[in-house]
Amino acid sequence: MIVCICRGVSDREIRAVVSQGASSFAEVRAELGTGECCGKCSRQVRELIDEHAPARHSCSTGATCACA
Repeated sequence: MIVCICRGVSDREIRAVVSQGASSFAEVRAELGTGECCGKCSRQVRELIDEHAPARHSCSTGATCACA
């Protein structure tokens, strides 16, 4: 399904970038250009990131990380 109409970016492309390590909206935007034109896709892009980013937890140092 196309999420970003302006750039023609699909949910598969967003999930692929997230699975390769992108964990923030800024990182996905830098890679795919989502949210740069009209911004209507921003909410859905953020939801996809939240759904598919690796789980974050607190490490023994007390910092939040994605090392799980």
